[in-house]
Amino acid sequence: MVDTKVTLSGIELDNPIIPASGTFGFGYEFAEIYDINMLGTFSFKGTTKEARFGNPTPRIAECPSGMINAVGLQNPGIEKVISEELPELKKCFHKPVMANISGFSIDEYVYCCEKIDKEEQVGWIEVNVSCPNVHGGGMSFGVCPESAAEVTKAVKAVTTKPVYIKLSPNVTDIVSIAKACEEAGADGISMINTMLGMRINLNTKKPIIANKMGGYSGSAILPVALRMVYQVYEAVKIPIIGMGGITTAEDVIEMMLAGATAVQVGAANLIEPYACKNIIEDLPRVMEKYRINSLKEIIGGAH
Repeated sequence: MVDTKVTLSGIELDNPIIPASGTFGFGYEFAEIYDINMLGTFSFKGTTKEARFGNPTPRIAECPSGMINAVGLQNPGIEKVISEELPELKKCFHKPVMANISGFSIDEYVYCCEKIDKEEQVGWIEVNVSCPNVHGGGMSFGVCPESAAEVTKAVKAVTTKPVYIKLSPNVTDIVSIAKACEEAGADGISMINTMLGMRINLNTKKPIIANKMGGYSGSAILPVALRMVYQVYEAVKIPIIGMGGITTAEDVIEMMLAGATAVQVGAANLIEPYACKNIIEDLPRVMEKYRINSLKEIIGGAH
């Protein structure tokens, strides 16, 4: 009998499969079609201090091996997430959940993380540093080691739960940013967020997305994600949640061999609502095929 369990910052998961933030809402829509308690956990919709309507439409553009999105962090705001979404989620999900937090200033990150840290249901806080810094000229917090470290340090000062910093791949050197987050006290790294991309409509001769550019995700980015996880695993001692193009149980094994302790599934959920369920059910077969008895034993095995 194979062992699919992994441990993420002291919390044991039945398996390493985690639906990625923004692709699984707050869980209860998916709970209508299957028992989401089979998941390791999931990362809920990116939450900000104030409610956000998001970007103008169109926000989605299809690509041959993935999709581009520019949803713009549409969410009801931290107060409503705590007062309405989490109680609703509690009815159908009985495991610790991962809270994904976004902000446009250090103060916003601190405010939201301090609030969500007090929620019993939350096991980990995943901090998305791909947001533009409104006080820093609009550049994303995650593009330089100093600003990523600043967010990490500020959030760690007001939280008790494990904090995972979600890194953007749209940088020259992701390793230096991961190391800066580790040095600033991060408990783990989530990577990679979407890559910047665009599509152009041949009829209108204009970009399809109203925002012109958006986050490219899907199976095409798996090799890039694997390379980045591999590099960061060699540089840090904290756990990595790997993501980017995961669609099969084989992809999960590959990502774990590169160095991931757990794996997030994003775009696949938008194409196939049963994607995570199918991967979890297929995992034992794939483990047996490649003579893997325990997933814990293969983390970083490609190094």
